Amino acid sequence: MKLRSYVCSAGIVLVLLAAVPRLAAQSAGSVATGSVEFTAQVAPTDGRPEPVRQLTFYLLRKSLDDIRQEAMQLEPPPDLDKFIDSLTVSQKMKEWMKKNHTVHLGTTNLAKSLSADDVVDIPEFYNAYMLRNSGYEGAGFPKPKFKLKDEVSNPSKFIEQKAEYKEEVRKYVGTAPESIQGIETKLIDVNPSVKWELITAEHRRQLEKRTLDLAQTRYLVAQADTNLEGRGRFAGLAPGKYWMNMLGMQAISGDVRLRWDLAVTVRAGESTRVELSNLNAVKPYSAAKNSDN
Repeated sequence: MKLRSYVCSAGIVLVLLAAVPRLAAQSAGSVATGSVEFTAQVAPTDGRPEPVRQLTFYLLRKSLDDIRQEAMQLEPPPDLDKFIDSLTVSQKMKEWMKKNHTVHLGTTNLAKSLSADDVVDIPEFYNAYMLRNSGYEGAGFPKPKFKLKDEVSNPSKFIEQKAEYKEEVRKYVGTAPESIQGIETKLIDVNPSVKWELITAEHRRQLEKRTLDLAQTRYLVAQADTNLEGRGRFAGLAPGKYWMNMLGMQAISGDVRLRWDLAVTVRAGESTRVELSNLNAVKPYSAAKNSDN
């Protein structure tokens, strides 16, 4: 009788142990989910808000801006110094570009960033300055004493007088910095900014493509289309924090274009209500900060 009792008890224990994983799985599967109900509106300047109709919204497990930073590791920005090293300009011009972190020589503010030494010692700036002021007969502007014929017949005299003239120009620029204005118009042939802008634009395109790919393949939780009233719903969501986004699309009304990267918190058994508007939208991304100023 005792042996039978032990066998019976052992059987009950085995049955109970076998049931534990199944009960745990049932318990895990019964965790309450939540939802997000949202409306999206865009208000044009001096206009009434309009619903964002029949556009797709996405729910992500990570902010799109954070995903973009992750994508940046895979698509690093172009190296400005490396680009400068590849240019066919003087070494002194390359040093100036690196020091000032720019290759933009066509801006009207260029003159303000140039010293008298920059103008005289950097060949490209000196040539542009002299072209800009050629024929100028203003008071005090130095006149050259060296003669081109001496370059062959008396080279030492030519070099000495030319060096003296450059020093006179240096002094003049220091006392009349306004004479540098307009120098950018004579630098068109050596200005590499267009080429650099093409490189940075291609990087922005690749970076955005990589960002959207990561968002959709690694962090996408759900997507929903808005109806004609601008309403949408994400259902069956596990509790936690998410971000609402349009993944490259923009909501447009008149002169206003909006996108969202809005954090929302989902609680078990609850429906979170969100109103998307001009107030909680973010500006369309620009990678200009990744290029030089």
